[in-house]
Amino acid sequence: MSKPGRNRTRTQFNLRNRMLMVGVGLGLCAFTLVGRAAYVQLINNDFYQREGEARFLRDVPIPTSRGMITDRNGEPVAVSTPVASIWVNPQELLRAPERIPELARALSLPVDELTTKLTQKADKEFMYLRRRINPDVAEQVVDLKIPGVFSQREFRRYYPQGEAMAHVLGFTNIDDLGQEGLELAFDDWLRGKPGAKKVIRDRKGAIVESIDLVRPAEPGKDLTLSIDRRIQFLAMRELRNAVTTNKAAGGSIVIMDVATGEVMAMANLPTYNPNSVSGATPDTRRNRAVTDLVEPGSTMKPLTIATALQNHVVTPDTVIDTNPGYMSLGRYTIRDVPRNNGVLNVTGVITRSSNIGAAKIVARIPDQTFYDSVRGFGYGVAPHSGFPGESAGVVARPGSPSWYGTTKTTMSYGYGLSVTPLQIAQAYSALGNGGQVIQPTFIKGQRNEARQVVDPEVAREVVRMMETVVTNGGAKQAAILGYHVAGKTGTARKNGPNGYERGHYNLLFAGLVPATAPRYAAVIVVNDPQGSLQYGGLVSAPVFHHVMEGTLRLMDVPPDDIQSWLAAQAAGKVGGKPGSNLAPLPIPQDPDEAPNAAAEFDAALPTAIAPIPAAPTPAAQTPAATGVRQ
Repeated sequence: MSKPGRNRTRTQFNLRNRMLMVGVGLGLCAFTLVGRAAYVQLINNDFYQREGEARFLRDVPIPTSRGMITDRNGEPVAVSTPVASIWVNPQELLRAPERIPELARALSLPVDELTTKLTQKADKEFMYLRRRINPDVAEQVVDLKIPGVFSQREFRRYYPQGEAMAHVLGFTNIDDLGQEGLELAFDDWLRGKPGAKKVIRDRKGAIVESIDLVRPAEPGKDLTLSIDRRIQFLAMRELRNAVTTNKAAGGSIVIMDVATGEVMAMANLPTYNPNSVSGATPDTRRNRAVTDLVEPGSTMKPLTIATALQNHVVTPDTVIDTNPGYMSLGRYTIRDVPRNNGVLNVTGVITRSSNIGAAKIVARIPDQTFYDSVRGFGYGVAPHSGFPGESAGVVARPGSPSWYGTTKTTMSYGYGLSVTPLQIAQAYSALGNGGQVIQPTFIKGQRNEARQVVDPEVAREVVRMMETVVTNGGAKQAAILGYHVAGKTGTARKNGPNGYERGHYNLLFAGLVPATAPRYAAVIVVNDPQGSLQYGGLVSAPVFHHVMEGTLRLMDVPPDDIQSWLAAQAAGKVGGKPGSNLAPLPIPQDPDEAPNAAAEFDAALPTAIAPIPAAPTPAAQTPAATGVRQ
């Protein structure tokens, strides 16, 4: 039997309160949810906005083209062309493995190789498959609609002049960044700044819509060089002919504008194709005219004479007695070979390329004065042309451990110091520019400050002396009909691991034209010729003749020796106008004009004292490190 009092108590148990509590609880939950939603969506929505956008909104880079490089006449020598790269999301493609063989065929890749690469990158969302291919080919691949496969626009560098300008321009890597040469030196200027834009991608990664431009792309700036591609091509052609004909290991040529320091042409052999760098070795990529050091040989003598004239220790008519054709230097002997030049004036020292004369003249100059003058001409100092890796050269300093009692003497005729072809061109430009040294530049219109190293009259006098080398000395092969030419030959034995090597030479010629008012300086170095000719006047001087004759014609430089051309025309030897005759030069048969290789070497380097001074023994012709010190 039930108890009415207990049921009544239970009926009265807070039924209303319970309902009220449930209602309040549900209301609080609803309020909390609404409040939380309002907080998330209205007040603190940044985080969730970012998370949502991260799933479909992307920042996509906008590639930009590298600036164009042109020669001084505006002709393109380095341009960027649009290409495409194929990339893939490995995670997405691996979910459709049946499409991998189709992709491999489209990209001409082995299926196994592609599968292995995808497997190795299975945890990544990006991987390049092919870089810098034809955009049409890339479009065909994308049109296959293979999951996770996309294309990306890029740019590739192209060099129309090929190997002719390879060492000057350098090249770019697969990301279009400068690696060597002027491409590296001016990379920041040429590179530009890529842009960026916001896009919406679908779940497959395809771009559905462009939302916003984050940053506009800034194209790279163009660069105008001082190089003239016509002269560059001419220089490379003639250098190649000389290297090939004389079976040489290589060579360099530098042509400079005397008044501005602008490099008009610079070529080296061996060379490489900058459009296909993969097969090139570091040795072929080296710009030897800027980085490699050579002993200047007899091309040093005009600088020695200029220093002596500047310091008033000699005049052009000072008499120098070179008898009997050799001179004792401590335990060693300096020789003039193949002849005893007897009594010469200072001009004759240059004309006959007398070592005895140079040694006797430099003996009158204090050590520090001579050193300062050599440095003033730019030897032992980096040219600061802006080219990466340029060498400063090596010039011993008086009082240093490398300065010996014979150093100044050997330096006077080009041994015991090392310089680059560019430095020789800079020094000869100073002689042609009234004694003013100007830093070389590869940029058209750049004007560097001139620095006076010798008086203008001294420079002009030395240039007049160098004219006799072409008219009466060993450089007749450098003559250009209708123009006065000033220059100096040099033949320097190469220094190897065991000292100077017999039968291995650097053949040089450095010259100025037109000599009465020099416009251009040119330096030619032919490295280690193994042909029948091993003399600077017969190997390097003809290169000067052909290149500078063409340069004068291209640059429309008026002749300064019209009388000689008129005389030749009257004799029926030439036709047309001055500078239009490019016939090969005959090899002179006069022994005085074409001494043999051994004689030229002896005329350039001191040898040990022999029992019979007039006929040095082979042992006496084996120099030590500087030719005068063991």
